[in-house]
Amino acid sequence: MQQSNAYVITFSVILTVVLGLLLSGTSEVLKPIQKKAEELDTKKQILGAVVQSTELRNMKNEDIEAFYESRIASKVVNINGEEVEQDKDGTPVTAETVDVGRNYKRAPEDRMYPVFIFHEEGREDDVIAYILPVYGNGLWDNIWGYIALQTDLSTIEGVTFAHAAETPGLGARITSSDVQGRFTGKTIYDEGGTLQSVEMQKGEGRDFSDDPHKVDGLSGATITAVGVNKMIRNYMSHYEGYLKRKKDEKGLALK
Repeated sequence: MQQSNAYVITFSVILTVVLGLLLSGTSEVLKPIQKKAEELDTKKQILGAVVQSTELRNMKNEDIEAFYESRIASKVVNINGEEVEQDKDGTPVTAETVDVGRNYKRAPEDRMYPVFIFHEEGREDDVIAYILPVYGNGLWDNIWGYIALQTDLSTIEGVTFAHAAETPGLGARITSSDVQGRFTGKTIYDEGGTLQSVEMQKGEGRDFSDDPHKVDGLSGATITAVGVNKMIRNYMSHYEGYLKRKKDEKGLALK
């Protein structure tokens, strides 16, 4: 039996409204779960700069949460290295609540800079490494990561990198342990205390083990490598106020 146009239109409208409500309700129900998953992924990336990836993969989610709580302290600083507890609009901030990607859209002097401190279990003053978030642009979209510095505040303990849309097998290799491992042991300051950062070189397959500021590059992904270089240099310069304050506290030479 053929239905009238009015019936078909009414049925379509009702169906659209019902489906819209169902999708909206599902989204609201899943939102806390998605947020929890994002927070866990961020904690994995932070810990990945100081803990072997194989060790993290063998840990259950609840174990990662517990490990993070027992080994990571955190604070937020401004570009001068001064600790802050609220944003310019008066909103309270913690390192875990600072959206580094959203902050990236601000001028460097207006950003909030999280600092994550990896310490011995139960002893926050017994610091092992300082973990600093970095953010920038790759070939197709944003790239980001975490740089862990040893207690001399210059030597890299480890790094983790992530990306939104780099090319698989090329720029996307910045997430591989092989590429990230190249940065371990490199230093961001020269012997005179000047910030030199660490840079991936053009091409791939050379040995830079004797150079404290260079690592092998990414074959076929030069633009991504350049993005990583700019990201590290920019953010290490933004954190320099904090690093110098910590070195003064520790009585360390600027190197």
